[in-house]
Amino acid sequence: MKKAILIIFLFVGGIQLAQSQLQGGIKAGINYNSDSFTDVKNDVVLNGAKSKTGFHAGAWLRIKIPSSGLYIRPELVYTQLSNEVSYSPNGTIAAKMTTYDFQKIDVPVLLGLNFLKVGHVFAGPSFQYILDSDFDIEELKQVSSDGFSVGLQFGAGVELGKLGIDVRWERALSDTETEFIDSNVGNVNFDTRVNQIIFGLSYRF
Repeated sequence: MKKAILIIFLFVGGIQLAQSQLQGGIKAGINYNSDSFTDVKNDVVLNGAKSKTGFHAGAWLRIKIPSSGLYIRPELVYTQLSNEVSYSPNGTIAAKMTTYDFQKIDVPVLLGLNFLKVGHVFAGPSFQYILDSDFDIEELKQVSSDGFSVGLQFGAGVELGKLGIDVRWERALSDTETEFIDSNVGNVNFDTRVNQIIFGLSYRF
């Protein structure tokens, strides 16, 4: 009987400990996308791409590592980004301005450290899958884009009660090869890896 009672207490205590180490919530924010067009094989896109802002929204979990101040934070985030592009096929016609939009799913897996009760710093890989991408000009038709890529995120933030604010920088580690058809010059290959600054607001349940 005593063993049964002890097992019950250990089981209940284990559940409470697990709950105290696991937190979660939602997040959203603004993304500032730096130049992301590189290695264009034809003189179709002039001077790379101009930076524009985008947005993100998603959910996160935080798994505390006992007695260390460290935590693991996986996230699932939808991101939409844009670039303003100057387009001129081989310089044969006057340049036109177009927007290159793309949507992706980001899965950062971050290792973080809490300090001073409200502050934290973090870093880790971000696994990305491109859902869709396109130009808003008829002459450029999107054909294909690599689905998966990997980046690195690191940043810092503060938490005031259930609300959190953070800023992070993301750098692409792998190429994102994309191909589109230009009506004048045919297929064009380029790399659309993303480097961005991300401002986020989160809420903890």
